[in-house]
Amino acid sequence: MELDAQLSAGGETIELQQQVFRLQALLEASRQVHSTIREDEVLESVLRIVVRELEMAGAAFPSAGLSYGRLPAETAADAASPDQLLRYPLDDRDGRKMTELVVASPGGRELSLSEADFLEGLALQAAVALENARNHKRNVEFARLQQDLNAARQIQRSLLPQELPEIPGYSIAFRSDTCYEVGGDYLDIVGQPDGSLLIAVADVAGKGLASAIMSTSFRAAFRGMALTGPPLDDLATRMNQHQWAEGEEARRRYVTAIFLRLHPAAGEIEVVNAGHNPGFLVAPGAPPIQFDAAGTPLGLLPGMRYTSEQHSFPDGARLLFYTDGLTEVFRGDEEFGPERLLNEFSKSPSKKADGILDALWVAIEAFAEGGPQADDMTALALCRGVMLE
Repeated sequence: MELDAQLSAGGETIELQQQVFRLQALLEASRQVHSTIREDEVLESVLRIVVRELEMAGAAFPSAGLSYGRLPAETAADAASPDQLLRYPLDDRDGRKMTELVVASPGGRELSLSEADFLEGLALQAAVALENARNHKRNVEFARLQQDLNAARQIQRSLLPQELPEIPGYSIAFRSDTCYEVGGDYLDIVGQPDGSLLIAVADVAGKGLASAIMSTSFRAAFRGMALTGPPLDDLATRMNQHQWAEGEEARRRYVTAIFLRLHPAAGEIEVVNAGHNPGFLVAPGAPPIQFDAAGTPLGLLPGMRYTSEQHSFPDGARLLFYTDGLTEVFRGDEEFGPERLLNEFSKSPSKKADGILDALWVAIEAFAEGGPQADDMTALALCRGVMLE
């Protein structure tokens, strides 16, 4: 009896020692698997552990094209009989299968309990390490993309007018806020050979990187044509043909634009609206004037011709060009809208363009009640008055 008890106790001790050794081996294997953040190295370390340390005949990750040791049929695990192979899925935290570890035991024998436990534990650790490696790769790629987008944002900002012209008796200002890192709004101010000033506010269909690239192409074409000082209606017509000729993608990314030529000394303006939001002209003692579209957006239809309209720009007059990001701001189902924008613009007490734009942004933000910006927002204000603040 006493001998039986000793033998039983000895057997339990040996079994406990085996469990400790198994845990130690699994911990060491886990350390090796988690020692890298590269997906291929994680998988390769698992295969080495299975074949070298657990002494299996072979192991593979068929979906990754990785194998180690000798598998039945000498090559792919998929070609072997299911009875000859053991399969351990590697699932992510949401239970989605990422890959599968395929193991061939020596001679096709059944695994011992300790071997089976070890492989199951190793597969669990490998799944965690593999998911971490993939997440790390995604994070690195996202950081690189974010860096590129930040650089693109700085480049796009640098393409806006860096210095505003000083026009005696006039005040001019603009503001442009993109919805994402880059956007499709465009604004430019170009001096003309005859001493006038050419201004453009445009909006490429859509938003984000594709629209930003198209706006850069639009800028190059606009500047090339504007420097020759063409008539305003001819400029719009030529820009339309250029956008159409750029191809199918440019036609999908058509451009709405409104152009202004200011003759400062004469106090006169000329405007062409190519499918854009109506511009506003408010002058003392006169009802507000809206510059409605004189034709389709640029690049939408070939052969379009545009007409211009002329107006005086007396002392006390103010003008606003903007993109639809200012009017398409919502509070629930209620839209800020062009009527509210015109009202805020008309009643602004400031006589300087930058003060007017600041007031508009405050009004829009108050209306939105903290809601997120849903579109690019760009506006230009022009005021005339000898006694500016």
